[in-house]
Amino acid sequence: QVQLVESGGGLVQAGGSLRLSCAASGGTYVWLSMGWFRQAPGKEREFVAAVGWPDSNTAYSDSVKGRATISRDLARNTIYLQMNSLKPDDTALYYCAARPFQQIATTAAPYAFWGRGTQVTVSS
Repeated sequence: QVQLVESGGGLVQAGGSLRLSCAASGGTYVWLSMGWFRQAPGKEREFVAAVGWPDSNTAYSDSVKGRATISRDLARNTIYLQMNSLKPDDTALYYCAARPFQQIATTAAPYAFWGRGTQVTVSS
């Protein structure tokens, strides 16, 4: 059974930084490309960043471009999302997602596996 477990969320002041992690387990070649999404209360889930395989190409939403970096550690089956210059608008539940294809996907539907999320709260 594939499991994605996020960690690293928390409460941070505006302008601060956080690094989210997502560890994948329980399958083979089911997390070739992975992504981060977020959902704030009362809003739809939105794409944040994604990383492909094997060349780790990346994509970012306009809302985090220049402030976020997605990376992956293949040996640890883990991806990371480093977020800097955090804003109150970044407050949301952040989800990790995986799909068994190499190409990046920037919408939620192509992802087959999801974690339970880690909360990020940015205070003003």
